[in-house]
Amino acid sequence: MFSLGAILPCFVIYFSTFVMPESPRWLVAKNREGEAREVLKMIYPDGYDVGVIVNEIKDTIEKESIAEHAVGWDVILFPSPAFKRMLMVGVGTAIAQQAVGIDAIQYFLVYILSESGIESRNAQMLILVVLGLIKLGVIVIAGHLFDRKGRRPLIMVSLLGCAVSLFIVSMSFIGGASSEAMAIFGLALYLAFFSIGMGPGAWLIPSEVFSTMIRAKAMSVATFMNRVTATIMSSTFLSVAQAMSWSGFFIMMSIVCLIILAWMYVYLPETKGRPLEDMSQYFAEITGDRSILEAEETLYRRDDPSEFRAPEPVVQPERQQPKRNVAPERPPPEDAHVMGTMA
Repeated sequence: MFSLGAILPCFVIYFSTFVMPESPRWLVAKNREGEAREVLKMIYPDGYDVGVIVNEIKDTIEKESIAEHAVGWDVILFPSPAFKRMLMVGVGTAIAQQAVGIDAIQYFLVYILSESGIESRNAQMLILVVLGLIKLGVIVIAGHLFDRKGRRPLIMVSLLGCAVSLFIVSMSFIGGASSEAMAIFGLALYLAFFSIGMGPGAWLIPSEVFSTMIRAKAMSVATFMNRVTATIMSSTFLSVAQAMSWSGFFIMMSIVCLIILAWMYVYLPETKGRPLEDMSQYFAEITGDRSILEAEETLYRRDDPSEFRAPEPVVQPERQQPKRNVAPERPPPEDAHVMGTMA
């Protein structure tokens, strides 16, 4: 079990480095643009000018570097209305992923199966393998659906399905002979519905809604809160379930999924096919706070020479020389020639 869970994945990751290319972004950041172009040619169709993509990656890296050093933690700790709404969506989605109980349920699947009446260790192991394969297969399907159907519809379907699945699991602890089959069916549905939306979507959405100015810091906050929520849910799972009964606990979790569904319906925007600039505009419009746009423009304008315009020289009007009062020439006196002759 230790070799399968710890040693084997290490070997798989190590050998995958020989066939898996480096990220184009990482290569560009290391000034290896030629290698980045070769990797991009594997992704884009023949004849596509990947040099444009490389230049865009360079610009993005430069902007993110500027933002990381120019913006402090005050924008996270004391955000404006637009940044506050952005953090609410991104960090809230990361918390919601664990609030539905995924890690806690996976950690204690054996206990749940035992409580539902499945005592055979071999049967439990077989069920765990089947549930894991279901989760893996649905995640692959979700990868294709997210770009076709959008993020918001899959998140809504995922949360509604999780709520119904957990309710089915709760009923398995109340029923009689059919409780074992109902528990397995409910758990399989739960893992499938989680993997179709909340699994991959909870990491995709924060990366798309956070502005470049706060992306690094905001993603660290989202990840931290995700793991804190997972720790709380996992550490209190058994004690709460024993205090409330298993059926009561899963009914409570079903209600939590419905509450998160209502929250997502109100606050979660659709990010499919929308560039980062549009998301900043979206949060600025719904909150009436344009400071986010002004801050980005100010931040990037000072580093982009193309946006810099030299001040036009001020043309001074020609100064008119003051007219001097010149006395008119006096005609020579009539006896001048006489005086000259005498001289």
